[in-house]
Amino acid sequence: MATLQSLRPSFRPTSISPSNSHTFPATPFNYSPKLIASKGVTVTLRHSIISPRVSNSHYSPQIAESLGEVSIFTAAGEPVRFSDLWDQNEGIAVVALLRHFGCICCWELASALKESKARFDSAGVKLIAVGVGSPNKARMLAERLPFPMDCLYADPDRKAYNVLDLYFGLGRTFFNPASAKVFSRFDALQKAATNYTIQATPDDISGVLQQGGMFVFRGKQLLYARKDEGTGDHAPLDDVFDVCCKAPVA
Repeated sequence: MATLQSLRPSFRPTSISPSNSHTFPATPFNYSPKLIASKGVTVTLRHSIISPRVSNSHYSPQIAESLGEVSIFTAAGEPVRFSDLWDQNEGIAVVALLRHFGCICCWELASALKESKARFDSAGVKLIAVGVGSPNKARMLAERLPFPMDCLYADPDRKAYNVLDLYFGLGRTFFNPASAKVFSRFDALQKAATNYTIQATPDDISGVLQQGGMFVFRGKQLLYARKDEGTGDHAPLDDVFDVCCKAPVA
């Protein structure tokens, strides 16, 4: 059985090649992720629902169309476009972008999403979880956690993360100062670590520097957007569910 204390693989930062502008000064480190929490981000599009803990975002009204062009993979390895994942006219979807399949905090988030799936299903909400890594890495999480494979997708090239401009870099991943919140979830982290395997880490090790986020769409309309400020800074699922229930009628 894996424990949190044992999840300490290491690598040299020289092997990292950050690919976008959300980077921070490189600092030598071991891969012992600091557990991070911070504030979120939403949007002010027409009919958008704004959480009290957010600030305005730069997302355009066309963000769903841009995301819809992105091709990712099912956990079974089949290519699929984002525009095919939910009804682009009226369907409500929660799109949870995990960091990567080898992140223990993402196993915790995946566990919470799995426990909430029946609640989303009963409200007619499509749950979509995406992680950085290949489909075989996604299957490791799906089989060992476990997590429903029909809700799980792999984005090995971080295409969706780049379209959504999610944070990337050493500072966001390991040294964000807003790190206290996650320690209140230590029991949940331990539970998620029961069948955890570090083998689910992306083959491209730079993927461990990617941060995630949470988005709610109604058709092509973005209702809610929250970018994780750091590792383990997950959107409160009660807030996400509340947004889904208050999604306006066209």
